[in-house]
Amino acid sequence: MTSRLWLTVCLAMTLSAGAFASAIEPLPFRSEVEKVRFKALAEEIRCTVCQNQSLADSDAQLAQDLRQELFLMIQDGRSDQEIRNFMVERYGDFVLYRPPLASHTVLLWGGPGLLLVIGLIASWQVIRQRRRLLQS
Repeated sequence: MTSRLWLTVCLAMTLSAGAFASAIEPLPFRSEVEKVRFKALAEEIRCTVCQNQSLADSDAQLAQDLRQELFLMIQDGRSDQEIRNFMVERYGDFVLYRPPLASHTVLLWGGPGLLLVIGLIASWQVIRQRRRLLQS
């Protein structure tokens, strides 16, 4: 086998293996309501090993396991809040894209506004100082 042919065969095998590995198997939902709930919850729960991806978007093995766990909890009749609570107990508030407002998440929710106010005050002071320099 020539090296070029060998490289082509290896590349084809690698690409086809990747396509099969990333395929998400369809789950046997009992109703359209369960399917919609699953999709909504999978979109709002973060994959804990990926960089800012939801369970629905991630191909990581942990995300696949969590999707299966999510499916089983929906099949078991648990409410959306019970499922969220389970995930938070297991992985912490980080697992939710919209963590609850609590004492330990206040900076997360208020941080952007606080940074905006600090930036506005700093800009105002710089502009004021430059005006003084230009007037003198």
